[in-house]
Amino acid sequence: MALALPQPNPPSSASPAQQRAWRQWQSAQSRAEHEQWGEAALGFEQAYAAHESSAYGLAAAHALIKAGRADLALRRTQALRARDARLTLAYTLESHALMERGQNEAAAACLLALPAEAPRDAVWWVSLGAALQRCHRIDDAIAAYMQSLALKMDDATVHFRLGMCFKDKGMKAEAAECARTALALGLGSSELAARAQLVFLEREACRWSAAGEALATLRAAIARAPADRPAETMPFPHAVFVADPAEQLKVARLYALHVASRVQPLPRRTAKAHGGRLRIAYLSADFHQHATAQLMIQMLEAHDRSRFEVTLLSAGPDDASAMRARLQAASEHFVELRGLTHAAMAQRIREFGIDILVDAKGATYGTLMPVTAHRPAPLQVSWLGFPGTSGAAPMDYVDYFIGDPVTTPLDHAAHFSEKLAQMPLCYQPNDAKRALPAPSRRADWGAPEHGPLLAAFHQSYKISAAVFDSWCRILHAVPDATLWLLRWNTNVQAVLEAAARERGVDPARLAFVPMLPLEQHLSRLACADLYLDAWPCNAHTTAGEALWAGVPVLTWMGETFAQRVAPSLLNAVGLNELVRASVADYEAEAIALAQDAPRRAALREHLIAQRGGRLFDGERFARDIEALYERMWARAVAGAPPEHLPAQ
Repeated sequence: MALALPQPNPPSSASPAQQRAWRQWQSAQSRAEHEQWGEAALGFEQAYAAHESSAYGLAAAHALIKAGRADLALRRTQALRARDARLTLAYTLESHALMERGQNEAAAACLLALPAEAPRDAVWWVSLGAALQRCHRIDDAIAAYMQSLALKMDDATVHFRLGMCFKDKGMKAEAAECARTALALGLGSSELAARAQLVFLEREACRWSAAGEALATLRAAIARAPADRPAETMPFPHAVFVADPAEQLKVARLYALHVASRVQPLPRRTAKAHGGRLRIAYLSADFHQHATAQLMIQMLEAHDRSRFEVTLLSAGPDDASAMRARLQAASEHFVELRGLTHAAMAQRIREFGIDILVDAKGATYGTLMPVTAHRPAPLQVSWLGFPGTSGAAPMDYVDYFIGDPVTTPLDHAAHFSEKLAQMPLCYQPNDAKRALPAPSRRADWGAPEHGPLLAAFHQSYKISAAVFDSWCRILHAVPDATLWLLRWNTNVQAVLEAAARERGVDPARLAFVPMLPLEQHLSRLACADLYLDAWPCNAHTTAGEALWAGVPVLTWMGETFAQRVAPSLLNAVGLNELVRASVADYEAEAIALAQDAPRRAALREHLIAQRGGRLFDGERFARDIEALYERMWARAVAGAPPEHLPAQ
């Protein structure tokens, strides 16, 4: 919602100071209209110094926020509030400045400090909703957004934010309806990102027809978008829903351009040999109980401290979990960045003198790409967090993408803006220290005791109509089999049961289970006979968990990174026989395996033996990735540009 700043009246008979203030305001306003926010802020401040009108002070605070000077904006709003405790817009602007600094609790407290008799307009309610949403007080945020809509029902942005609240509550269908309303009202420059979010929500709700229509509309809009013009896109849905790597690259580049257009990079620091240990930093918002952390942890613990100085840069919450404590112990420096602006994060990284910055988040929720766009380190790498290219190499802020010969074969280099750096076996690390699956029985998890149990513990967005059609064909061919699914959100069970009925499958043959903590999840997963993969986005972390639990994973390999992860994992455990080349081949193999208990038992024995193999050897992974870092650094120190680094 756009702020309606008060407009000062031109002075008719006024003092010279007031006339000077008016002229300065006019000049600053012209700068603001051209988004020259630094100059505008200076002009508004000069106007306010000449004549302390709240209109000038509010304009100055707004321009300072836009110019990235939230610290100075806070001083201005606090002074304005001290002069007039009922000045609603001063509280609103102060909350915006606090949120820019990541101080979301303080922003909510500031807004709630507005005296009861002061007016509360739609913008105040929107700001309160945003602050509460960032504090994860979702029900309170919904109430605030509803109050805003009561005052201004046609605000597209508020409808969209309300939808994101429903999304956080697991109400994906309701969230999709809010996003659709927002798009109908018009979201301007955010339209592409909102359309991508709508596709994702519809897929999470398994509303396949609506998702297909939304995806077709999104892809048509992407096709029309000029390839060299920044656009606020959302790359993740394309990475997991679209099987065209060229289209994925275009979306990623549009977003990377958008990020770069909003950032002023730091002065470039070139790579120089310094005689000390190589300084590696991993940047993420997921250094807590999260899939990324679960994968990385043993590798982090195994880094060679005599040759590498390892820093974890955490922009996410502290969940006080055992994983958080283990991550802190695994790093030489654990740096808390949460609450800083992206620019301030980049400055902190620069101060640490990091040699290689590894973005382990990418263009996923809570992206830190604006930090890498500031170019705080001489070498910057994308790895693990995002299943595809960043698109950022033409803007010169991501140099390498770490993959492996299966996920990123060199003949796929055109799919990536970065240079490819290949791990020798698999790009995905694993933790051999995690719990072994505790013995349990199917009945412990509410699954039938008899017949093949086919697990498909995917997030619901990975289950398309085509994937579900395939699974139902397998169920038809294996009448005693049960399909084991996650109850990922409030919508998915009823929708999939209805879809099964439409396809002639008794819904009772679908068994739904809730999400569980990792140790219980592994114990339950080990009861499955076979794990059925999805496409065009495979199981990634869960595929590795299934293999660890001794459950064979059946997949088929496509052309995009997201559809080559399970094949890479299977290659690493010597089971390329479970990587098929087509849907028909995948189904035939699933049916054969479901009906061949001795072969499944042999595969399970093979996988249990592989727990001591390379895929699950975090220490060996640490040595391999360290060797890759040294190759990158040697080129950079020699003054050579990044180049593809094949596996050795």
